[in-house]
Amino acid sequence: MLDQRRLPGEVIRHTYTDYRDVAAAIKDMVIRGAPAIGVAAAMGVALGVERSNARTLDELRAEFPGICQTIAQTRPTAVDLFWAVERMTRRFEQLAAAKTLPDALRRAMVEEARAIHAEKRATDEAMGRYGADLMPAAGQVMTHCNAGALATAGIGSALGVIRVAVERGHKLHVLVPETRPYLQGARLTAWELHEGGVPLTLITDNMVGHFMKTGSVGAVVVGADRIAANGDTANKIGTYQIAVLAREHGVPFYVAAPVSTFDLTISSGEQIPIEERAAEEVTHLCGVRIAPDVAVAPQPVAVLLLEVAQQDLDLEAAAAENDGLGAAGQEPGGDPLALEQRGAPQAKLGVDHRGVVEDQAAWR
Repeated sequence: MLDQRRLPGEVIRHTYTDYRDVAAAIKDMVIRGAPAIGVAAAMGVALGVERSNARTLDELRAEFPGICQTIAQTRPTAVDLFWAVERMTRRFEQLAAAKTLPDALRRAMVEEARAIHAEKRATDEAMGRYGADLMPAAGQVMTHCNAGALATAGIGSALGVIRVAVERGHKLHVLVPETRPYLQGARLTAWELHEGGVPLTLITDNMVGHFMKTGSVGAVVVGADRIAANGDTANKIGTYQIAVLAREHGVPFYVAAPVSTFDLTISSGEQIPIEERAAEEVTHLCGVRIAPDVAVAPQPVAVLLLEVAQQDLDLEAAAAENDGLGAAGQEPGGDPLALEQRGAPQAKLGVDHRGVVEDQAAWR
């Protein structure tokens, strides 16, 4: 696992052999980004099962809920975490119901985690293909936080859209807000784009309005931590004001997210739990205090894009998933076209020529 806390100064990778260490890595933001957290969660559950000392199926059944609980309690906002744990739980229950021998069950759980990883990569590529058409042929685009390869285990969601557009010949220059207080934009997005040869300019968060007002931003594309059934979207703190400024200045604003980021069990963003991080992430930088010892406002890690920001905005989620919906728009164990039936706004489902289901939903 690449330690994202150490970038860009150091490239350090960790190897974990205990699911509790994977859980700690998720909580401490060694890895971050909703889709990547989902993959890490699946790998953590699989690791817990694979390395279990249980000798019988009954013993493994007794241990399994504790493994899942340890992973699930790490980060509350990114729904991909819970999606992955739930999918791994369903697979475990299927295997257990079939009286699968422990060794075969362990192998199958590892295979399921690897399948999730492979599907996430396919999802990113599909989002890139569909989203690239939404980018201007030339000019500046803006993103926020980090929704690239570091955040998704593929080519990225928002940055995947930009990367594919550039590969297709779009002449894009990316404006990258630094993303205080954890500086994911400065440390991660700028590093990814620079390594990939994509032109960029790093800006401070409070410069966004200036660039919007001057008319030099052709589009904004960001990722998401969780999307409610009505389209309310939770993403990194700072996204809301960018959305409002985009609306004010008529700049198209897009959200690129996989189906696993849609939480159709909640009706609106008011039900999305928003994680609050330690005050030290505001008052300290790389372990050095940069502010006096004064009261610090609660530090939410994400912000909601509610209907007030979505009106008159072209906010689209270009999503693709092999598992969340089957090849005919069928959820495993669910009804056909379940997204439309369960309330995703204006959801339209289709299958591309490779059989990867894509979901494009627009809220206006």
